[in-house]
Amino acid sequence: MQRVSTRCCCSHSRNNIHSNQTGETTIGKRFKSYPVRKSTPKERVNEGIRADVVRVIKPDNEHAILPVKEAIEMAFKLNMDLVEVAPNADPPVCKIMDHGKYLFEKKKKEKEAKKKQHVVVLKELRFRPQTDDHDYEFKKRHAEGFLKEGNKVKATVQFKGRDIIYSDQGKKLLDRLAEDLEDFGKVETPAKLEGKRMSMVVAPTKGPGS
Repeated sequence: MQRVSTRCCCSHSRNNIHSNQTGETTIGKRFKSYPVRKSTPKERVNEGIRADVVRVIKPDNEHAILPVKEAIEMAFKLNMDLVEVAPNADPPVCKIMDHGKYLFEKKKKEKEAKKKQHVVVLKELRFRPQTDDHDYEFKKRHAEGFLKEGNKVKATVQFKGRDIIYSDQGKKLLDRLAEDLEDFGKVETPAKLEGKRMSMVVAPTKGPGS
């Protein structure tokens, strides 16, 4: 009688399956397991609230534990909404409020926060040593506007060809501009000649919109 071998022939496959200490399983070396990330639940409102019983915060800040249906009816009678504000509490905490107004105020606060996170931009204005008064006044107004917006201003006098012999005029022009902008900014980097360019940087003294 022939003997039939009962030894498992799937050892190769078994050796390619590994479990690490975190319980994640990988199959072979070519495959990786990735942790499953839970999606953040959205804010639940009115009929979207899943709990049967909730702690209700009324508009007058009084608290009451009520069946969710009764709490929703109470909110509707006040022409408001029942909004779940603490879903992990026991029981979940809900607040009676105007949800539309709440979202509007939330967006408004986010916009204000973005304004406070103003990114300072360096704006450059270019002059010639013989810049006339009309052109000077035009560029000065732009500089004032940039500083009011909370940005820095780099004023540069460009010397071309033999204009370099008028470097003193360029320095006087930048000094005049610094004096005219005193109400809006202060000199951060004094006028300095580099090659055929003389530059000065003025920083705002107030925040944007001030």
